[in-house]
Amino acid sequence: MKKRILSVLMSAVLLTAGTGQVAAAAVLTVTKGETAIDTQDKATIINGRTYVPFHFIIDAFYPQAKISWELGKAVVRDTDLELVLQPGARYMICNGRYLYTPDSMYMEDGELMVPLRILCTALGIGVAWDAANRLAILTPGSGPIQHGDEFYDEEDLYWLSHVIYAESGNQSLEGKIAVGNVVMNRLESPNFPNTIKGVLYQRNQFSTVSNGTIYLTPNEQSVVAAKLVLEGVNTAGDSLFFVNPKLSPNSWASRNRTYVATIGAHAFFA
Repeated sequence: MKKRILSVLMSAVLLTAGTGQVAAAAVLTVTKGETAIDTQDKATIINGRTYVPFHFIIDAFYPQAKISWELGKAVVRDTDLELVLQPGARYMICNGRYLYTPDSMYMEDGELMVPLRILCTALGIGVAWDAANRLAILTPGSGPIQHGDEFYDEEDLYWLSHVIYAESGNQSLEGKIAVGNVVMNRLESPNFPNTIKGVLYQRNQFSTVSNGTIYLTPNEQSVVAAKLVLEGVNTAGDSLFFVNPKLSPNSWASRNRTYVATIGAHAFFA
């Protein structure tokens, strides 16, 4: 099969929004080989990330794919591919695997804008950047990432999603991931048990175990957060402890450990 190359040429004028968020108006020229693809000049740079209307990438690399809108989500189906994209979400799902997007996907003039590099990671598309010419060259790779059912350990997912929900309730996705990061960081530390369940049941560590709230059925967002943590997403660095400073203003961790960040209702310490 003839090698397919998708070239993305950007010319951007950066603007600083009143909120401090960096955004850009950009002109994006897309070519497949020598044939230009009309992208309607809708590429945008936000916080250094290039966003594009997703269907142009799909059309170029998966011309036989079917795109439909189901319950407010864009679903792409092809041989060995099911890709789910949702406006406002900070993750995309490819073949059951979860990929984190630090900024939300969003709608603009009827187009769903998604981060180019993360979309390419999901689809197994290679990305090479020519900084001098502001050129991104996309090439076919190994194909979409493998199916999620073969990736997530059932027991690990069970305990991780339960503790995330019990500890972080209805906090943001970032905060939920951070709670999961603490568990996984402890799992890798020689000072803590070497299983997720063992970490959670270590004496006097997680109050949600002693009060029974860890057995509550986690909501969907907590399960998503657990899968993202198992994918390696980290929002809490090397933190090993977290506390709610409003409930424990003079905690042992705050007095004895290195402060990392405050995310949602929790302060995190290494």
